[in-house]
Amino acid sequence: MQFKEEDLDVIYKVRVGSHSYGTNIEGSDEDFKMIYLQKPEDILNFGYQEQVDLTKDCVAYELRRFIELCCTGNPTMLELLYTPEDCIIYKHPIFDKILENKSKFLSKSCKYSFGGYAISQIEKAKGLNKKINWEKDKIIRKNPIDFCYVVLDDKTAILDRKDKLGVRIKQGVYPLKDWLKKKGYSQNEIVVTKLNHSKEGYQLYFSNDSKGITIDGSNNLRTSETSKENVPIGTLLYNPDIYSQHCKEYKEYQEWLKNRNVQRYVDIENHNQKIDGKNLLHCVRLLETGIELANEHKINVRRPNAEYLISIRKGKVNLEEILEKCQQDLLKLNQAYEISTLPDKADRSFWLKLLPNIRKEYKNV
Repeated sequence: MQFKEEDLDVIYKVRVGSHSYGTNIEGSDEDFKMIYLQKPEDILNFGYQEQVDLTKDCVAYELRRFIELCCTGNPTMLELLYTPEDCIIYKHPIFDKILENKSKFLSKSCKYSFGGYAISQIEKAKGLNKKINWEKDKIIRKNPIDFCYVVLDDKTAILDRKDKLGVRIKQGVYPLKDWLKKKGYSQNEIVVTKLNHSKEGYQLYFSNDSKGITIDGSNNLRTSETSKENVPIGTLLYNPDIYSQHCKEYKEYQEWLKNRNVQRYVDIENHNQKIDGKNLLHCVRLLETGIELANEHKINVRRPNAEYLISIRKGKVNLEEILEKCQQDLLKLNQAYEISTLPDKADRSFWLKLLPNIRKEYKNV
């Protein structure tokens, strides 16, 4: 069943993300999260729905699931309990029972959740394989011929390159396109035959009557018959698996172009540091918040240094230096929890007792 917001007994709805952190900029998306109580008849008819993705910008959590996640120290869920007043869209009075006891969710286990999230943001920020950082030649549509190489041997030594010391290289492979250009051939003057005892090895022959090496829309090379008298002019290697991988990545890249966050793309293009500033912003924010939690026993969602965090996102500071500082702050995070007076774990027994009372009270309202 596809639930709509009006189908749910929502008891809490807040605006989350950059708007709650104070790091929103022009064009920032608005994201929402909600807590709801599932109706008994819905549980009987559809089973327990712990989470409902209403839209790509709005996710709802059933109260029991929300409590479970909070008990694990999940940063995204805990932040909802400390949402700034201007980001609270709706709050049912019953949810005050949760808010009045929100400190019971905080524990030393938050070191692992906040630290783990921060580390994941570091890895994402450095992700050199992000499509936004792909090299130009990787995002150009290629053909099978781009993945073909001619084997160099004594017969093809004329094509051998010189290394930096000027010594001729007598072995190796040469891109087929370069080989054709060097020889003065077009692919329509070449016939390809399978090489015996080789999965993707071929022999090349000159021919005035060739249809070409490749077939439009196919991963395979065009092979032909040739007379026994013909002498091969080269040996060809082709890897269709790599070509298929290229086709897959190219398709993924085109999809990414359609759905990408344009502002995020523009930011990275502008600062050209090959590091995703938005991921790094969240890393800094998570580390700062996690350390504050250990020391102050609360979560400061609205960040006092929002302008600085925005400058990280836009790459107006040296992002490599920020990465190094994050590594140091991870050590500070560990030290803060070692001396923190927080309990080792959240008080689950308290919540297990409170949850049924909330359901009963809400039903009688």
